Amino acid sequence: MSASAAIEIAQLRKVFRQTTSGQSVVAINELTLRIEPGEMVAIVGQTGCGKSTLFDLLIGLEHPTSGRISIGGKTPYDDFNAFRGKIATIFQQDRLFPWRSALDNVKLPLELIGIAEDVQHTRAMDWLKRLGLEKFANAYPRELSGGMRQRVAIARAFAVQPEILLADESFSALDEVTAGELRKTFVALAREFNSTAILITHQLEEAMSVGDRIIVFGKSAALLADVRVADWAPADYPVLRAAIQNTLQANAPDARLART
Repeated sequence: MSASAAIEIAQLRKVFRQTTSGQSVVAINELTLRIEPGEMVAIVGQTGCGKSTLFDLLIGLEHPTSGRISIGGKTPYDDFNAFRGKIATIFQQDRLFPWRSALDNVKLPLELIGIAEDVQHTRAMDWLKRLGLEKFANAYPRELSGGMRQRVAIARAFAVQPEILLADESFSALDEVTAGELRKTFVALAREFNSTAILITHQLEEAMSVGDRIIVFGKSAALLADVRVADWAPADYPVLRAAIQNTLQANAPDARLART
């Protein structure tokens, strides 16, 4: 996979069959989307619209029912090993191993991709320092606050120097002050390393504070709007915010978004 590879989603469809009722649930229906290298994209939509299902497909945990996700000519679900060290994820919960120190949690993905031990230690410590946690390198997750644990999770993601960063509701469990600080850190680091970043969120304010593009999903990941924030002057952000909010509530595009 090349660092210049776009994420191409073509006629993607994912259907789940409920084990109790036997009924089918269409989580994603014929989604077509292209994300360019280095873009910062926020995907926003109401609960159950297919955002997290798309996330699982992007990291190779699920196979589509039909259609395709292609990154540099490879698919994350069929060519899983090709994406080791290329894609990093930050989840809503930090998912740190409680028996490993902060340092060892950051080292974990480096171990899995076979990085030399001395490089693991140096790189993990560098990232803890960047995120203000060098004094807590030997602390265990139970000894850290929620914000500190999420900083460790961010350090773990960036330690592999990923080409693609995926964040699924990564700051929603934190208080707003801490969440705001970590959003800024996430954006700054992604831009510094020219990573392609996708943030999945149900919070419109978060989407507007992070994304170069804001993609609005309706039911079954229907593409209701694809907004390039740079096309809007800061003075017009209240109009943009209102149009996206109206689209989310009405589950249909607001005419004010046609300018994008």
